[in-house]
Amino acid sequence: MSGSPPRVIKKYPNRRLYDTVESRYITLADIRRLVIERVKFVVIERDTQLPITRAILLQVISEQEDQEGEPLMSEHFLEQVIRSYGAPVQRLVGNHL
Repeated sequence: MSGSPPRVIKKYPNRRLYDTVESRYITLADIRRLVIERVKFVVIERDTQLPITRAILLQVISEQEDQEGEPLMSEHFLEQVIRSYGAPVQRLVGNHL
């Protein structure tokens, strides 16, 4: 089933996420579950039809960082990542991560 198309999640203007396979609204925790279960999916902005999967994954990471006891990413690490954007090392950092 590896050749099957990714599951489509639609993001509505009210910030709600709708799973078109399960025909229900889902949360960021559900998105996290899909990632953990290695389910291929794409998140699409309903009105524009533009893919926003990366933005949603960043929200999942942010939520996890805020909820878990000891954050995986320190403030220093996050500052370094931000500084790397646009710098000559951006590709190197991206490949490393």
